[in-house]
Amino acid sequence: MPTHLTRPRRPVRSRRRVVAMATTVVIAAGGLTAAGPVGAAWAETRPDAIGQRIEKLVGPDRHPGALAAVRDRRGRTQHYTAGVGDLRTGAKVPKNGQVRIGSASKMFASVVVLQLVGEGKVKLDESVETYLPGLVRSHGVDATAITVRQLLQHTSGLPDYTDVMFQSKSDIPPYQHIYLEPRDLLDMANAMEGRPAGDWAYSNTNYLLAGLIAQRVTGRPFNELVTTRVIERIGLRDTYAPGVGEEGIRGRHPHGYQIDEATDELLDFTRMDPNWGWAAGQLVSTPADLNTFLRALLAGRLLKPAQLAEMRTTVAVDPQSGMGYGLGLFRTPLSCGGVAWGHGGDIPGYSTVDGATDDGRAATLVVTSLNGSVVDGSVAADRAALVDAALCAK
Repeated sequence: MPTHLTRPRRPVRSRRRVVAMATTVVIAAGGLTAAGPVGAAWAETRPDAIGQRIEKLVGPDRHPGALAAVRDRRGRTQHYTAGVGDLRTGAKVPKNGQVRIGSASKMFASVVVLQLVGEGKVKLDESVETYLPGLVRSHGVDATAITVRQLLQHTSGLPDYTDVMFQSKSDIPPYQHIYLEPRDLLDMANAMEGRPAGDWAYSNTNYLLAGLIAQRVTGRPFNELVTTRVIERIGLRDTYAPGVGEEGIRGRHPHGYQIDEATDELLDFTRMDPNWGWAAGQLVSTPADLNTFLRALLAGRLLKPAQLAEMRTTVAVDPQSGMGYGLGLFRTPLSCGGVAWGHGGDIPGYSTVDGATDDGRAATLVVTSLNGSVVDGSVAADRAALVDAALCAK
């Protein structure tokens, strides 16, 4: 039975559409949208500044808990926690605990596909129809005109299957313990209207198809591919792809929460079936492992130079902010100058913001509820500002 936990809060009545891993809010978080004037984070950052910032993220109107790992250019990592890791028992947030990383999983999926490109098994500018004949049937979409590059870049025009699943926050709890095959998810997208390829528009369906392509050309399951080609290759000891029907989190972890609109209380969403995220968002990891992944990626340990260059070649996402999106990777200007590379992610119970710089810095922050489950919506900007400050610290 679902567990509801009461804490003091004002009624939440927003009826905006909730797409668990790909709303505009998620994209902003994933892209480290900086808050405040340029240079502010650089000037304010002190040895204890990140600890002060993370404490601001938690509380009755904000997130239950938060955890972060910050790596400086010398390779030293500092861990931070704040809030409560379990609202029922009052247990603390575990340092570097395991969490569901949602759409941050897309970076891993893109690496798998780009490795196959480097091996000559996949061509970036080949049609999706070449690899998955007859599978893409969304109205208004010509599958022969969509390339693998456009899938990884979110310029395919394909509708997002999560738009069918999550039209409001009240649609999230019924999916907590539902297992869906990738083809079930594709059927949802195929029943929707698409549009011609070309413009950037975030869609989880793109990475669903990317995972299916990787399986088709290798003859191996996607979970095995991401495990052997990425996770084991760089020694991510606390990162894994959940098995079929696996609802728990294996290691030490904070509990994750989701608002239940029927009761206006927080629902413990820690145990859930994440397979509806699949290649687009099902991985479990830790802040430190995500930093390690980003550093290995930017250092060229996962991809050949040509494929890494393709991954970092971006199209505009938000011209005003200067954000861009490559092949599974956001490029975002920092308040202190330079840019951060990363990909945040939301999934019921957890929200992740991360980024890394070419000089060796990396920072990952996770909070234990989605932005739609808090009263004070300004917390999203505070999360992005924390990561910006961490990456700008001297």
